Amino acid sequence: MFTFRKAAITAAFLLTFFYFLHSSHTSPSNLPESNDTLKTNHDGNTYPSPTNPSSQSSRPYPPPRQSSKNKPITQQPLADATHKSLRDQLQYQFPYDLEGKFPAYIWQTWKYTPAQGEFGDTLRPAEASWTEKHPGFVHEVVTDQTAELLIRHLYASVPQTLEAYKSLPAGVLQADFFRYLILLARGGIYTDIDTTALKSTTDWLPEEVPRSTIGLIVGIEADPNRTDWHDWYSRRIQFCQWTIQAKPGHPALRDVVATITEDVLRMKKAGILSMKKMDKSIVEFTGPAVWTDAIMNFFNNPDYYKMDQGMKNITWEHFTGMETAKKVGDVVVLPITSFSPGVQQMGAKEDDDPMAFVKHDFSGSWKPENEKMS
Repeated sequence: MFTFRKAAITAAFLLTFFYFLHSSHTSPSNLPESNDTLKTNHDGNTYPSPTNPSSQSSRPYPPPRQSSKNKPITQQPLADATHKSLRDQLQYQFPYDLEGKFPAYIWQTWKYTPAQGEFGDTLRPAEASWTEKHPGFVHEVVTDQTAELLIRHLYASVPQTLEAYKSLPAGVLQADFFRYLILLARGGIYTDIDTTALKSTTDWLPEEVPRSTIGLIVGIEADPNRTDWHDWYSRRIQFCQWTIQAKPGHPALRDVVATITEDVLRMKKAGILSMKKMDKSIVEFTGPAVWTDAIMNFFNNPDYYKMDQGMKNITWEHFTGMETAKKVGDVVVLPITSFSPGVQQMGAKEDDDPMAFVKHDFSGSWKPENEKMS
């Protein structure tokens, strides 16, 4: 029988337990009003590809998500964060640690997992190349159903973003959104299912470039040096989003997630959130256009960079004609050859070039059969 004496003892025990639990944690700091204390200069350094890729067995990538030991991340109580803007809520949930290591994740999405017979023999060599080039990495091929469960779990405390993901009217839009969402929350490498790893990510940067100064690695998708470029591409320089490597919480990812969330909820409220009625194309809504804009906005945001008087904005002109990697703040931009070798246009070189890292099949799995590239 649960007597009054036993109840009193139990209550005293619980109060003591919670007291020690509370006192064992560091007092949380306030959520900063500005985004992140990156504040670095645009160095614009270029880095040639190493002539002899490293064959060392030790990698600069640990098992998933290890924060810098000498730079602990503190958070404020959730109740206070819920009154912040969407971007501040995302920052609270997914803080950015530049000095942390790139998590050893590889994320891909497809209708089936490689363990299922329906996966198809055509995609198996490409999918397997990522595991072969990255032993020790956690390699996940996420199905549509699993993707929704994963986003529900990761973004439960950011209801606007979760609502936006569930409200998207087409699989291609959700697939685009998923890559930004998973990298913001967990980091690692996202790469499309029809990409082949030509080199390990450990060879994407020279050894002399410290990974503790890099938070995002992107490649150029398009560099159309022609007067009618706008008839073919959305931006004069367009960054590809079929392969991205990032540390969790990177501000460019936060921005693109917030932008897409806001657009989805705006269109939903206006009653135009459908493939036939929405006021943005797929490319502008969730594709490489909005991704390119997020990166360019990050490059030119004084919250993150020291903007000296007379300093010009970072524009497409800083990246056109690149043949080697360029570092801007904590972002490394790779030339078009790195993620688009063999396309035989816009200066891209062949698959055997030292700067060729990822091969994209351009199959467009989301398109109708009659629109897919042969």
